[in-house]
Amino acid sequence: MKVLIAPVSKLLLALVLALPFAANAEPQRTLLRPAQVFDGTDPAPHPGWQVLVEGERIAAVGPNLSVPPGTQTIDLPGQTLMPGMIEGHGHLFLHPYNETPWDDQVLHEPLALRTIRAAKAAETTLRAGFTTERDLGTEGAGYADVGLKKAIDSGLTPGPRLLVATRAIVAQGAYGPKGFEPGVAVPQGAEEASGVEGVVRAVRNQIAAGADVVKLYADYHYRPGEPSLPTFSEAELTAATAAAHDAGRTVAVHAVTAEGMRRAIAAGVDTIEHGDEGTPAVFKAMAAKRIAFCPTLAAGEAIARYRGWTDPEHPPAGVWEGRTAFRAALAAGVPICMGGDVGVFAHGDNASEMRAMAAEGMTPAAVLIAATSGNAQAFRLTDRGAVKTGLLADLIAVEGDPTRDLSALTRIKLVMKGGAVVR
Repeated sequence: MKVLIAPVSKLLLALVLALPFAANAEPQRTLLRPAQVFDGTDPAPHPGWQVLVEGERIAAVGPNLSVPPGTQTIDLPGQTLMPGMIEGHGHLFLHPYNETPWDDQVLHEPLALRTIRAAKAAETTLRAGFTTERDLGTEGAGYADVGLKKAIDSGLTPGPRLLVATRAIVAQGAYGPKGFEPGVAVPQGAEEASGVEGVVRAVRNQIAAGADVVKLYADYHYRPGEPSLPTFSEAELTAATAAAHDAGRTVAVHAVTAEGMRRAIAAGVDTIEHGDEGTPAVFKAMAAKRIAFCPTLAAGEAIARYRGWTDPEHPPAGVWEGRTAFRAALAAGVPICMGGDVGVFAHGDNASEMRAMAAEGMTPAAVLIAATSGNAQAFRLTDRGAVKTGLLADLIAVEGDPTRDLSALTRIKLVMKGGAVVR
């Protein structure tokens, strides 16, 4: 026994002595030296500013920083350093409809195929400078977004930090796919629910399965070719929102009609998506409650192109309605969420929504604020969205000045997530 005890005791002693050194190990430090810093809140960039990163967080920001010995330096000449952008409305489990129609993606693509494609889309999104994404529904892929989020968080696959909505919730009979023999059970692109108790049950089931955000459809078209109509009652939306808020989750609501939007506003939701038929009165009510608006202009334009639209000077009715609603929201002072419904169009081209917003009246700097600190505020993310001491070091550098010209976002030179350079 003595022969065995001595070596084991020595090994344990060595491990114990090593623990204080491991605990006190210095975090990796990186000094970023761009031409200027856009901090995510101030419309004007800050020339000559530097950013010191320690571990996964920002340690210091400003000119002429004092740098500890051993700090790695990354020079970024001619570049603007800014917060990693936040995609506010995405669907990583979808790909452009001109490649495969939505119905076929939901009904015929294997879940494994969709999940692998989603992982690739997540990597593409991160490399495009979006370090966080709010993914608003797997569209028939069940709870696979929860697994994808875990895979990203554990380092198995690269991607942005995800806020997932799992299956999303629709009124009984109001979603799709459709077009089959009546009475035939057809897999749906979201979870169906009916009545106050049923909707609350669906909210809690999705939260239990891993949902960070609850998505509800306040309106939809019951049959192909019909206009969108309100689906959930105000009482159903109110109960669902209260259940989500009690669990610390935000609520995003698909609403195209003015009545669907009105019910969502009365329910006290956090964001409204699309809003094509929103009126000045509806947007005034949103502004009063500080409910953020995700207009998804790029998705509407993409669908119009798939249907043959080629003349940008003469948009079809759907595109025109979206643009008109967006301008009305701006005029009413509604907080603007930057979210393009990406997945309808190609992942990685997320910034096309930002260009569409600028084309309809927002300044480039205002668009950038919406995509960084604005989305962080709307989604209750207090640890990101700005270049500020103590926040996560989710940072990107672009060639040029995006506060003047958003085309700079196509020239990504650096992507850092949690202090680690990923591009």
